[in-house]
Amino acid sequence: MKPLREADPNLLANLKRYLDDELYQYAEEKLSSFYEFCLTDVDRRAVHTDREGQPRLIKYDRFGNDISEVWVNEGYEQTAKQTYETGIVGYVHKPIPELGRKGNYMYSYAQGYILSQAEPGFYCPVTLTMATAYVLEHFADDELKARYLPHVISTGEVELYEGATFLTERQGGSDVGANAVRAVPCGDYYKLYGEKYFASNAGRCGVALVLARIDGSGPGTKGLSLFLVPWRNEDGTVNGITIRRLKDKLGVRAVPSAEVVFDGAKAYVVGDPRKGFYYMMEALNLSRVCNAIASVGIMKRTLEEAKQYAEQRTAFGHQLTDYPMVRATLADLTARQEVETSACFDMVALFDRVMPAPHEADEGEKAWLRLLIALLKMRTAEEAIAFSHEAIELHGGNGYIEDFVTPRLLRDAQVLTVWEGTANILVLEVLRLMRKYRIHERFAAEMKARLEGVADEMKPLARPVEEGLKEWMAALAHLGGQTDEVQTFHAKTVANRMCDVYLSVIALERGQENERNKRITELFLRHVWERGLVDERMTSVREFDLIVRWKGASAPLAHS
Repeated sequence: MKPLREADPNLLANLKRYLDDELYQYAEEKLSSFYEFCLTDVDRRAVHTDREGQPRLIKYDRFGNDISEVWVNEGYEQTAKQTYETGIVGYVHKPIPELGRKGNYMYSYAQGYILSQAEPGFYCPVTLTMATAYVLEHFADDELKARYLPHVISTGEVELYEGATFLTERQGGSDVGANAVRAVPCGDYYKLYGEKYFASNAGRCGVALVLARIDGSGPGTKGLSLFLVPWRNEDGTVNGITIRRLKDKLGVRAVPSAEVVFDGAKAYVVGDPRKGFYYMMEALNLSRVCNAIASVGIMKRTLEEAKQYAEQRTAFGHQLTDYPMVRATLADLTARQEVETSACFDMVALFDRVMPAPHEADEGEKAWLRLLIALLKMRTAEEAIAFSHEAIELHGGNGYIEDFVTPRLLRDAQVLTVWEGTANILVLEVLRLMRKYRIHERFAAEMKARLEGVADEMKPLARPVEEGLKEWMAALAHLGGQTDEVQTFHAKTVANRMCDVYLSVIALERGQENERNKRITELFLRHVWERGLVDERMTSVREFDLIVRWKGASAPLAHS
């Protein structure tokens, strides 16, 4: 196994771009160790969890009492303990002992990117714990925060309470406003009654964030409040919660997802009872970033598996990488993975500026962040599936066999298009941002300015992007006066073009840094914009060693 510096120079170059020197040096050292841990111990345990050691519901004890406990295998337990102790959640909220200062989301998401290459399923509980910690720190009252936040952000000094966010109900799904779980006032707390239909990390979480409707509240999302629900009472008994069953899922089998029933569960309201949906949407923004990070992590792992197999496999007397079509596929995947990873960390840099102070953040900046999150969550989730498919095809029949990691990666990737909002839900979010904040006007101005700012040597590559932006602006002008039905019908096409432009701008800006990045930009832009049948340059074949093997590439870690 290659060390991280050789295995993923692009990740480190992105971190170098945004972290100060002290935090970067710490991050590189810790991430290098974490990478080795994930691609050995965690990966080995993930195979067992996926195949033989899936979570199991222990519904009753020997006396017939409903205990609704969830069993996980010992390897999973070790992975959870060791991962949380790295500070993947905690060091966003408290100081790193070696540095005497907090980390940030950039470092945490870099850990999530590496973890997702080995065990995307476990990154779900980590995500839910991150979201729970965020809500507690920024929206809970001092008493609730003091009581529970230290446990949610524990790195081993106190008992860890993993988090969960329970939104989905049987009758609603994405229509959260249809939620019906009741909250009955009982003095300084509430009791919850009802069912959550897709509750991930059930039975493993110490606390869960639950949307419920206080008796007498109005309909829709405005009538929902957010509650913190401890899974267990102080005496260790389950807090009025039962698990009906665990979901038998296609992938991400490491995380127990359940149908959960509340029958008088003790719950504490978080913040203003009238803002429950707003709080949960803030948590959802964080989770959507995690979703995008998991996607580019899976893209990286599938790419590496495909590269290694193609380098070793001989067919018709030649290595697979001797063949032009194989070279083209691997080079194209490399370009897409690096550009989309860079775009994700560009977004995370904005997340680090906006999200740590939600009460003070500019509404325009929050809207811009929500736009980028929606676009990248949608695109990277689709790409994770596409990459998994390509890796399987490059493996041939072996790619379809469970002895190889590729089937699991495909199964795990598939849920990323569904979790935290499908493509249809995300493009409706983009449409809302355009109507409420006129975010398309800022997008057009910013993309135009950034395109004008690329170096002269990149201008020829930028021309199709400029034309694509103009075409998008013309389409918006045409759709502006149309009915809601017409605008909604075109929302996905409009959002996808926005994502194409944004990713292309990222590629062009990175392409100015060195010759290899310029070739990456060339390949990415051809993938997005070129419709011709003939590629005279055949860069993916002729520059394969530079692009895929990094041969002759300049050091990528110079501080920009």
